Amino acid sequence: MLKSVRVVGSGLIGTSIALALGARGVACQMIDSNPVAQELAHDLVSGSQVFDPELVIFALPTSQLSLVIDDEFELNPNSIFMDVGSVKTEVIREVEKSTLPLSRFVPTHPMAGREIGGPHSARGDLFAARTWVITPTSECDPMAIALVSELIEAVGAELMILAADDHDRAVATVSHLPQITASLLAQSLLTTPEDWLELSGAGLRDTVRIASSDAALWSEIIYSNREEISLRAKQMHSELGQLIDGLEDKEEITRFIERGRDGRSRIPGKHGGRAREYSNLPIVIDDKPGQLGAIFNECAKISVNVEDLSIEHSPGQLSALITLALSESDAIALSAHLSAIGWNVHPILKTK
Repeated sequence: MLKSVRVVGSGLIGTSIALALGARGVACQMIDSNPVAQELAHDLVSGSQVFDPELVIFALPTSQLSLVIDDEFELNPNSIFMDVGSVKTEVIREVEKSTLPLSRFVPTHPMAGREIGGPHSARGDLFAARTWVITPTSECDPMAIALVSELIEAVGAELMILAADDHDRAVATVSHLPQITASLLAQSLLTTPEDWLELSGAGLRDTVRIASSDAALWSEIIYSNREEISLRAKQMHSELGQLIDGLEDKEEITRFIERGRDGRSRIPGKHGGRAREYSNLPIVIDDKPGQLGAIFNECAKISVNVEDLSIEHSPGQLSALITLALSESDAIALSAHLSAIGWNVHPILKTK
């Protein structure tokens, strides 16, 4: 059982790890070159002095790893080490140049974060049900992998093992390009008349949400993975060019939107889970307290699991539409059950 860790880096990820571990009785020591961040993180996690920690976590930018890695290994020669950086091949190269043996180092990447960084944004549940990737080298000691896997399980994340180069190709697509795309779209708003922005709806706000991310952090991530990002960005550039050239062709526009819809449908319903089809069950409810809770009580009675939900309701409207996403069998069972006891249930819709 993991008992003690030393977290080098008191930002969002490092502090969130310590919060999650501290709640499970693991002693955590917070270290940071910024004394203000270190003190805040220490107070948030009820940090303690840790001697001879089982695990040292590098929770700092990859560019700063070379500044601390040798000193940390000299100070903690009996510890296992891990990092939480967004790009793995570069981290492994840094470790290879250091005194830290690759056998004692496990490269990792938790697929979790927030737009706002720093210890003040940390959450103990940040990693719950999120994928946490490890990319161990061939030299990595199985005991080191086991200890890091224990940490990942302790914070509620789901372990995935990938080769480092596969990881970097994957995150270029699912993490880094979305940031670039959001930033690109948000930049167009700089020259948009202010009164036009009053027309902004949920589509624009949802799409540019991550454009408010930390610029210094993301410049490092993008630079570190520039080769993989370049390949995928050029592909997107080509596809956008095809759309521009085909704007006089409605069929080409249709194909463009359909390809995007088909791509979106491949995203798992739950982060880290397998892509699957869901059945949507529409239910019209009265606009009064307790309706949503009552529906979930009925779900519990017949043991059906709701994967997702949406609610549509306009001010002054006496009713609202709640749509529950469930497996096909659960949707059929819940539809029959709610209909039998008087709920206003509508036909099941299939989606993906």
